[in-house]
Amino acid sequence: MRLIGVNRPGTEWPCAHGWGLIAGPSDDAAVAAIAAWDVNAVRVPLNEHCWLGINGVPAQYGGPAYRQFIQEWVARINDAGMYAILDLHWSAPGSTLADGQDQMPNADHSVDFWRSVAQTFKDHDAVVFDLFNEAHDVSDACWRNGCMMPEGWEAVGMQDLVDTVRAAGATQPLIVNCNGWGNDCSGWLQYRPSDPLNSIIAGAHVYDYTSCNTQPCWQAELEPIAGTVPFVFGEFGNTDCGRDFSDLLMLWSDNRGISYLPWGWYPGGCGFPGLIADWGGTPTSQFGQAFHDHVAGL
Repeated sequence: MRLIGVNRPGTEWPCAHGWGLIAGPSDDAAVAAIAAWDVNAVRVPLNEHCWLGINGVPAQYGGPAYRQFIQEWVARINDAGMYAILDLHWSAPGSTLADGQDQMPNADHSVDFWRSVAQTFKDHDAVVFDLFNEAHDVSDACWRNGCMMPEGWEAVGMQDLVDTVRAAGATQPLIVNCNGWGNDCSGWLQYRPSDPLNSIIAGAHVYDYTSCNTQPCWQAELEPIAGTVPFVFGEFGNTDCGRDFSDLLMLWSDNRGISYLPWGWYPGGCGFPGLIADWGGTPTSQFGQAFHDHVAGL
């Protein structure tokens, strides 16, 4: 089965900034607006520190309150007939608040985060775990096995996170995104983590401005992976107010049975890039309309 869905940003930053649990609406009507686009998955970006309730996250937006909200949000997504993809999006080591994307998962909190998330959702069949959003500026060996970072904190690798989720008793598929901001997949096959359940999905993030944003690169770098394991473009999009790049990626993926989820279901404008002009689900004129119409035709 292919995952054809959307990223729904907004669960990673309000909690850390102390003003909410999600940016934008999260009621049944909000979920129905997403489902009306005939998608079958919603990627949910999570904040490590909000989930764990640490490093100064206000109690009303972190710990039990955040975890309860995410569980209700996932249930609403599932009840609408869509998979929920839980993504470790914002993290940070030590006592530094997770206020953005980090280079790698950290030994201080990321293992605890995934142990808790996996235990919480291990009985939810319509959930997929996306282990880390976009590792970057590390070697492939570090990406897999972890390493000490120049700043003095310990990064844990993708293998550590796979092992943590499985040890918690969760059997759901695991998305393991490529190194290099999710865009350098050249070492993925060589360094991919092992999974006793053999249920790993390779993930890439590709935009019109990134490297490896052309068919020749996809054929050289991504096709060998997609021929070996399931593959998903966990993020993609046009940031130029156009649609040509996204049209090309979707057609290329359709011909190879590859899953994809554009970023993002948020009225953030072209540069965000936003699929929607409003929370009711009005597509933006180029990028949003391209995805909306393409999925309707599948």
